[in-house]
Amino acid sequence: MDDIWDLVIVGAGPAGAAAALRARQLRPEARVLLLDREDFPRDKACGDGIAAHARVELATLGLPGLIDDYRPTRRLSVVSPGGERVLATVARPNHVVPRAVFDARLVEAARSRGVEVRRHRVRTLEERDGHVVVDGTAAGRTVVAADGANSTVRRLIGVPASPAAHTAIAVRGYADVPADDDVQLIAMQRDGWPAYAWSFPVGDGTANVGFGMLLPQLRATGLPGRAVLHGRLERLLPHLTARDLRAHHLPLSTARPGPGRGRVLLAGDAGNFINPLTGEGIYYALLTGRLAAEAALLSTAGPVPAYRRSLRRALGRHLVTTDVLARASRSPGFIDAAIATAARRGDVFDLLVDVGLGAGTVPLPLAAAVVRRWLASSLGR
Repeated sequence: MDDIWDLVIVGAGPAGAAAALRARQLRPEARVLLLDREDFPRDKACGDGIAAHARVELATLGLPGLIDDYRPTRRLSVVSPGGERVLATVARPNHVVPRAVFDARLVEAARSRGVEVRRHRVRTLEERDGHVVVDGTAAGRTVVAADGANSTVRRLIGVPASPAAHTAIAVRGYADVPADDDVQLIAMQRDGWPAYAWSFPVGDGTANVGFGMLLPQLRATGLPGRAVLHGRLERLLPHLTARDLRAHHLPLSTARPGPGRGRVLLAGDAGNFINPLTGEGIYYALLTGRLAAEAALLSTAGPVPAYRRSLRRALGRHLVTTDVLARASRSPGFIDAAIATAARRGDVFDLLVDVGLGAGTVPLPLAAAVVRRWLASSLGR
């Protein structure tokens, strides 16, 4: 085997590109191979939201100005399942950048740093002489699986797919909006809860719009998925006409499979790094891709233990928080109480944004405030 690479990355979305960028940042001489089954630019069904936390990751990767030409969105409106509402300015602005643009820019940045980018569909993996051989042609000292929710690499190393109970499904499209629309909207629905629609203005007179719900709730309707997803999007956002609708699965972090096996690391959607409260995954993808590259190139005792430690430091308390809140949020009344509290208290609003879009945790006093309101509302009913 002559074609030996320090790092082979499967999947050139944000997680894979981040791993490639970080690897060359740490070791400019490292041989890094980035594989994807498609050419770029290419569309990807997603909410397109780039939170402030993701911007921090971009800066860490040496790309602080990657999306500066896109207008920031500074306001967020949330409607709870029971009709509670909050509209406030976020502490740090978010951006909405179509994945066809965002992913292509990341791949081009990786290529400009000397990463070898190839179009290739992976079919086999084999561990041989301390390397992972991909399709019998290229060997990596470590492989990062960043090939998405339906990861081929994850299946090849024997890690089962995300169980339905921990998988959401969403449909995404685009709609015309006023050019000055700068409010990100999340409209929740009690029927089939947890479920919500969104409208995220791009800044060019269009908005990313969609609707998502848990897979078991969708199946429980007994109706075709397309009819349910498209119909509920239309009912929740009747003033917007969506086009280019595409569906996608979201493996939620409540069913994390572990960091990897052998010399293969799971990053981004392939590792179930999707926020169970909001469906946000781009920040997780950039972060886990970066951490995977660091474990692959810097660890001396094997990449998986090093990657596990890094994930625990960066996301451990946050993931425990989202696990607990995901269970509590199965009650629509809990979300009603959280949104009602956020409408009165700016610190609670900022905290919800930080937990839903970044790596935030919930201090006990603030959690107690939401629980008190929830209990008071329940007793009143």
